[in-house]
Amino acid sequence: MLVTLKEVLADARKNHYAVPAFDCVEDVMVRAILETCQSLRSPVILMCLVGPDIEGNGWAYASGLIKAVADYHDVPVVLHLDHCSDMELIRRGVEDNFSSVMIDGSQLPFEENVLLTKNVVEMAHPKGISVEAELGFVGGMDLQATERADSVLTQPQEVKEFVERTDVDALAISIGTSHGMYQSLPTLNIERLKEINQVSSVPLVLHGGSGTPQDQIQEAVKNGICKLNIYADCRIAMARGLQQSAGSQTRADPMLQQIFGPIKDELGKVVEQKIKLLFSQNRC
Repeated sequence: MLVTLKEVLADARKNHYAVPAFDCVEDVMVRAILETCQSLRSPVILMCLVGPDIEGNGWAYASGLIKAVADYHDVPVVLHLDHCSDMELIRRGVEDNFSSVMIDGSQLPFEENVLLTKNVVEMAHPKGISVEAELGFVGGMDLQATERADSVLTQPQEVKEFVERTDVDALAISIGTSHGMYQSLPTLNIERLKEINQVSSVPLVLHGGSGTPQDQIQEAVKNGICKLNIYADCRIAMARGLQQSAGSQTRADPMLQQIFGPIKDELGKVVEQKIKLLFSQNRC
């Protein structure tokens, strides 16, 4: 069932768990993720990531598929537009009835980030669409693995003002993670997280969840993180399944289940691991 980000994160915050959020494209990923979440009774956030993954008709394929199949599952499903800094794309997401959008003004000065986020909230809330914003900056590699940016930690003293002035529904913060694959393991600033959680009236989000040590993730969840973004770990799992599939074919015209089965199986294992890691099993 399709629900808003605000709904699922409110329950996560109240009951001290986090909802897994997976960037995904097309059928193989959507089906493997949803069927695993269904079997483990976990809410889930399916995210369309702005960039090559949804260029051209990818936008319609990904969001259209998720909207079409969400109600065939009786676990909460959020359709989320991820990491968008372009107002026109945000407007398209709102018009296309995403149940949640993320406006990323994290690289802007504080006042400009406030103004941008407030404009998106005023556009989305009248249609019942949740808004996630980012304060501080989660760096790391870009999706094409060509450029690396340094992270800037979120300042606790800015959080309360930002949330009050924007009326945002969820806030992504920077406490030591980064996007993409790590060159060295991170050390999350849990004390900074505790300070932020004390002053934030909205659920907190952690981006760059792939590859972060499990004990640090669970400590972050125990101290206020309610949504964890995951993508690289899914791509690694699918590549592993693809290698298994390619190496096991004995005929020139293999059945599609033989091709895609190992990919879905490996992805499903990662989804299950993330659900259990975030304490989101049996929450619905």
